[in-house]
Amino acid sequence: MKKTELKRCAWARNPLAIAYHDREWGVPVRDDRRLFEFLILEGAQAGLSWDTILAKRENYRKAFDRFDPRKVARYGAAKKRQLLGNAGIVRNRAKIESAVINARAFLEVQKEFGTFAAYVWRFTDAGTLSRDLKRRGFKFVGATIIYAFMQAIGMVNDHARDCFRYKALAR
Repeated sequence: MKKTELKRCAWARNPLAIAYHDREWGVPVRDDRRLFEFLILEGAQAGLSWDTILAKRENYRKAFDRFDPRKVARYGAAKKRQLLGNAGIVRNRAKIESAVINARAFLEVQKEFGTFAAYVWRFTDAGTLSRDLKRRGFKFVGATIIYAFMQAIGMVNDHARDCFRYKALAR
């Protein structure tokens, strides 16, 4: 079967979305840096389309030091001003500030659990995870954002049942 003939989830309609859908979405992630990336990108997506974030993803990687939480946690006022002027990312003060706050909280979770992956993979419900993240000081982690995060990192398999990725990712 040719790749163009594969049945995909309906939202994967452009080359970036198709590549993301086919290679990443729903694949279990246990690497902390990638988990941090998805946490930041899902928060940045709030109120926007995922296509917008995918188009800006490489710019985010450069702007946020390849999503190194230790570096992001040290961002001060000058770096935040620089990010606000970066047209390659979503220039929203609250979302930029939340990335720094979340990096600091992320590091605290790593201290407590050894890895962020060890912490996050204990959860099965977006609402419970969202509440616990908020309790730990994370921002832009409402239940809808966290459910999208859980989909992205493979905690839930929300591929359409007739999508070619569904069976491959079913547990």
